[in-house]
Amino acid sequence: MGDAIFLQKSGIIGVGIVANCGVLSPQQLMGLARLAQELECTACKLTTRQTLIFLIPEEKLPVLREGVEGLGLRIGVFGETVRNVKACAGSSELCQRSLSDVFRLAGILQDRFMNRPVPNDFKISVAGCHRGCTEPFCADFGVVATGEDSFSIYIGGRGASRKPIHGRLLAEKISGEGVLALLEHVLARYQELAQPKERLCHTLQRAGWEPFQPPADMLASFQQQEEESDFLQFLNQTTP
Repeated sequence: MGDAIFLQKSGIIGVGIVANCGVLSPQQLMGLARLAQELECTACKLTTRQTLIFLIPEEKLPVLREGVEGLGLRIGVFGETVRNVKACAGSSELCQRSLSDVFRLAGILQDRFMNRPVPNDFKISVAGCHRGCTEPFCADFGVVATGEDSFSIYIGGRGASRKPIHGRLLAEKISGEGVLALLEHVLARYQELAQPKERLCHTLQRAGWEPFQPPADMLASFQQQEEESDFLQFLNQTTP
C-alpha cells in the first residue's frame, strides 16, 4: 500500500495525480500546466482510471507534492488499498443520458473510502446509466444508476487481466445513502474473509456468495419503493 509513484525503466518516475472523479477546473488545468513546465515534466498521460500521470525526475517529487496539494488535488494510491473512484460525468450539467447525479455520489465515495486499507487492490466504478462507460461490471464494487437516486450494485468484477471476471448483481433500486452503507458492508466482509493479498473476486469464489449478502433489513431500509399506479390508487379510493 502506498502512493501511486512508479520508477520507469528510463530512471524517471511516473506520479499519478487524482482529481474529483477525473474532472478538473480551468484553474487546476492551468496550474498543472505551469507545474509541468517548472518540474521539467517529460510528458503527461491520462489513464483509464481518470488519473493524470506526470513523468518527472525523482528529485522533483517534493515540489510536485506541494504543487498538487496547492491546486486542491492529491497523489493517487496503489496496492492494498481502495483506489480512486472511477466515475462518468453523470449529472444534468455534464451528461444528457445521466439518470441520477452520480458525479456527486462518486465524489462522496472517493472522499470517504479512498486509501482505506484492504487485502488487495479494490476498485470502485460508478456509471450514470446502463451504458456503463466507466466499466462498473469490471470493478470490485460497481454502481449503475437506474433512476433518480436509484442504483444497482455489482461486486466481484475484475478487468485488465488475462482472465477478466464480470461482477455479480448484489442489490437493486438502492438509494445513494444505501450505496455508502452497502460498500461499508462489503468492505467489512472482505476484510474479515479474505486471505492476504486476495482480490475480492477470489474471496467470493472461495468463501461463497452468501457471506456478502446484506441483511434483509438493511436492503429494505435503503431500497426505493415502487410507487402505486394511478389505477391502483383509484381502485383503493373507490372500493368499499
